[in-house]
Amino acid sequence: QVQLVESGGGSAQPGGSLRLSCSASALTLDYYTIGWFHKAPGKEREGVACISVARRYYLDSVKGRFTISSDSAKNTVYLQMDNLRPEDTGTYYCAAGGDLLSYYCELQKVDYWGQGTQVTVSS
Repeated sequence: QVQLVESGGGSAQPGGSLRLSCSASALTLDYYTIGWFHKAPGKEREGVACISVARRYYLDSVKGRFTISSDSAKNTVYLQMDNLRPEDTGTYYCAAGGDLLSYYCELQKVDYWGQGTQVTVSS
């Protein structure tokens, strides 16, 4: 049974940094796309970054600030979040899907979800 477990959420000031981790079990990163989705208060969940062996996708609003990476040996995907903004506040979900997920990091292409981790950016 596929499981995705997020960690690393918390609070940060604007301009600060956080690193999220997604530990995957019962799947191999080489054969899946792993993504991070952001659910802001009052808004729909949207993909901010996705990674596969072939490509990486970033939402325009996080380009240059967020970096997605993977460690196959640990079967873990990371989201380094720098220069955080208040609008980055919300719940971040790890997600897994096939190759199609890697193109535009779309909600409809997700097969598996983690439970989410909260990020709060405020002064």
